[in-house]
Amino acid sequence: MSINLELPEKLNSTVERSRLAAEHIFRPISRKYDLAEHEYPAELDELGKLAKAARANERAEGKSETDAAESTVNGANLRSVLNARELSWGDVGLMLSIPGQGLGNAAIAAVANDEQLERFADVWAAMAITEPGIGSDSAAVTTTATADGDDYVINGEKIFVTAGSRADHVVVWATLDKAKGRAAIKSFVVPMDTEGVSVERLEHKLGIKSSDTAVVRFTDARVPAENLLGSPEIDVKKGFGGVMQTFDNTRPVVAAMAVGVGRAALEEMRRMIEESGHPIDYDKPVAIQHAAVADFIRLESDWEASWLLTLRAAWMADNKTPNSLEASMSKAKAGRTVTELTNKAVEIGASDGYAETGLVEKWARDSKILDIFEGTQQIQQLIIARRVLGKSSADLK
Repeated sequence: MSINLELPEKLNSTVERSRLAAEHIFRPISRKYDLAEHEYPAELDELGKLAKAARANERAEGKSETDAAESTVNGANLRSVLNARELSWGDVGLMLSIPGQGLGNAAIAAVANDEQLERFADVWAAMAITEPGIGSDSAAVTTTATADGDDYVINGEKIFVTAGSRADHVVVWATLDKAKGRAAIKSFVVPMDTEGVSVERLEHKLGIKSSDTAVVRFTDARVPAENLLGSPEIDVKKGFGGVMQTFDNTRPVVAAMAVGVGRAALEEMRRMIEESGHPIDYDKPVAIQHAAVADFIRLESDWEASWLLTLRAAWMADNKTPNSLEASMSKAKAGRTVTELTNKAVEIGASDGYAETGLVEKWARDSKILDIFEGTQQIQQLIIARRVLGKSSADLK
């Protein structure tokens, strides 16, 4: 398998549009909504409309066309990671708050059939997986979906639902039959105005304060059977594979968010180091340069590796190549790198890095969630080990 790392020209407009939004919309209001937690960023409404129009144009033009010269596809996944990287450089919490670009939208793109893709094309979908007491074990879902005629009736509680109070739909993971284990877990697209769906509270958080994080309860919430994503059949041999495809799409996007925040911190680190009289010289051995320069060069190389892993995972998803290993590798590397990088920026900045006069301390707080949601660092390493060693979840826990 070979990958041309030159980005296709057709994606230049995505990068440019996102970069302008990050610089001229996100950065100027970044601190404002960090301090005004739970206040809706009304400045994003127009951006949401533009994003919706762009998606409509992409569908009309056929956004996943084949590049004839290389017989590869550069489609929705590559576009998503480029968009996430650029916008997160501006503000990752605001990126998560753009109308119509929820994590649930990536879940729909991962497993929906053609009819569902068309029907849910313009929804804003949050994603509800985590529950009280189950930690990072997605297979321990206790929310139930009970078949009743042409509907499913959903009961349960979900926590840490990003955009849970703002999105108009939510993708819910629920079990059809607890006795059949993880194979019975399916995902459902549920309109937030469905009777029995309620937002119980909003969380106060360490970072990404401009993004709402909700507790959502489902009490006899009835949804049509055609809102189930993927097959309704419980295939014990296939196991958890159906809904887990969601993560193969969303983990590279989260990795790209980490790359975007990391780039912001790297740029500020470079400025602080060079203004203190220590130029970064790539021609000299690291060992004879200032300690801060050595840290910068090491972290910059880790950052580059994170981005290359992310590109690979997204490219594989676009080309219908199994990428569970690569998606977890990108998420693990990028999540670990961005937390180390932003904390080092605070350290090097000293009082300036710790104060609210700049954004360095905010990036350090924001970055931590990027190493946690969509699967913690420990979970990613476990998945990687299973794939590399050929072990099942039962063999390696």
